Amino acid sequence: MLKELSIRHFAIIEHVRLSFEDGFHVLTGETGAGKSILIDALSLAVGGRASADFVRHGEKKAEIEALFEISADHPVCGILGEMGLEPEEELLIRREISASGKSTCRINGSPVTLSMLKKVGRSLLDIHGQHEHQSLLRTEEHLEWLDAFGDQTLKDLRGEYEALYNEYRALEKELERLTSDERETARRIDLLNYQLQEIAAANLTAGEDQELEQERNRLVNAEKLVKAAGDAFEELYAEGRGNDSLQNALNHLEEIVRYDESVGPVLELVQSAVYQVEEAIRLLGRYRDELEFEPERLNQVEERLDLIHQLKRKYGDTIESILAYGEAVAEELEELRNRDENREEVKRKLEAVREELKSVASRLTSARKRAAERLERRMEEELSDLNMANTAFRVALQPSERGFTPTGCDRVEFQIAPNPGEPLRPLAKIASGGELSRLMLALKTIFIDVDPIDTVVFDEIDTGVSGRAAQSIAEKMAGLARKNQVLCITHLPQVACMADHHYLIVKEVSDQKTRTRVERLNAEGRATELARMLGGVEVTTTTRRHAEEMLRLAERMKQAT
Repeated sequence: MLKELSIRHFAIIEHVRLSFEDGFHVLTGETGAGKSILIDALSLAVGGRASADFVRHGEKKAEIEALFEISADHPVCGILGEMGLEPEEELLIRREISASGKSTCRINGSPVTLSMLKKVGRSLLDIHGQHEHQSLLRTEEHLEWLDAFGDQTLKDLRGEYEALYNEYRALEKELERLTSDERETARRIDLLNYQLQEIAAANLTAGEDQELEQERNRLVNAEKLVKAAGDAFEELYAEGRGNDSLQNALNHLEEIVRYDESVGPVLELVQSAVYQVEEAIRLLGRYRDELEFEPERLNQVEERLDLIHQLKRKYGDTIESILAYGEAVAEELEELRNRDENREEVKRKLEAVREELKSVASRLTSARKRAAERLERRMEEELSDLNMANTAFRVALQPSERGFTPTGCDRVEFQIAPNPGEPLRPLAKIASGGELSRLMLALKTIFIDVDPIDTVVFDEIDTGVSGRAAQSIAEKMAGLARKNQVLCITHLPQVACMADHHYLIVKEVSDQKTRTRVERLNAEGRATELARMLGGVEVTTTTRRHAEEMLRLAERMKQAT
């Protein structure tokens, strides 16, 4: 829902800030006061074309801000997520147009491209009167309108078709992969065979490289190790060295203990040290005797480590990853060797799914034809109420040129013939702004429970309409506003009196400058403005009484529905 609209230095608007609520809003005022300028500004906020002509004379830039309130399940949340923007409860769009014509767009403070802004804007509101934002003119959306109108059978068939279509496309891609260039496949098999044989021939074991690095380090430094081990052995075992000194100290301590038992703990520590040093001498001697320089073994270790290093460069950073790569290669080889058998199996599956898909698509087309007939009847009933009784509305349902598509095998286009005897033609080629607005009002009335767009803006909807048709337009918009936020520029008092919120657009001239002012009317102001719309410039007692009566009747009618 649109909550606020702020416009600064835009055309003849110096600064306007409007707040909106739920329900039916009308904007009225004299011709040329700037009503459509407000809609132009709102259109720019949701991705409309910018021009330097929009910037107020003498100003550097025009600024437009639109604040929307969105629910957690609103379709725009998914769109924002795809763009990398975090959805919030409020969505602030800011658009600036410089005097040079350059435009910048921001959503919740983050810069976005114009195409991104358009995509977001289309899910927030529908503007009817300027073709650029009319969803009714986007032919690709007509099928979605029709399916939304369809019964549960159609919706179930659509879901069944989409599931089958996804399976069908997955099988097509799998078949394409299996039938790729045979030469490339043969080259791939040769490469995988070589890789698998190379890994298998290495006969690797997990952790082997770490053990070899340790052994290599020992072999490279064998001479140093022999000398250091011998020196350490001498220091511990030679006459008068470590072990002898400890033994002498032990003898002295034993003598002391005979006279002073308090030294007992010290004696125990030295006894333990003697035993440990004797064990160390034994182990160190064995280690020294076993050490020897083995050039041949060193070469073997070096070669093995070099082989492992080469394999790591090709297949993985560790022996474990090399072995895992080998397993993956073996699996791919198995699949490639069974390629023909797999291809035939996929072909059989694809053919079975294609037949099933064709059957469901046919039933979906039939369901759409039934829905189209009902929609045509409903639309013509609605259009008759909107002073378009002679307008023929048809849903053209043709086979899609692309065959199977994600939505079926149908192409849907809404067509009209405004006058008897004229051929049916696409909406964009034949409908005026007022006709399109009334067509959209009719569609919105029919789709009130399924249309996800909350805010609808109507401009020029009452062109060439009066009497009962004007009253019908007013009632339909008031009904639409029970579940949607509706904004409407109107010249008809029948429409204005049905509004929940009324804004008066006034053009003023002061200090040789023209400004547009917007005033939200209270009950008295509404009666005065309705009287002006009924009687022209001069508001008489009679026109005012008439206006007040219209407001009372409108309020009574809204409460009754």
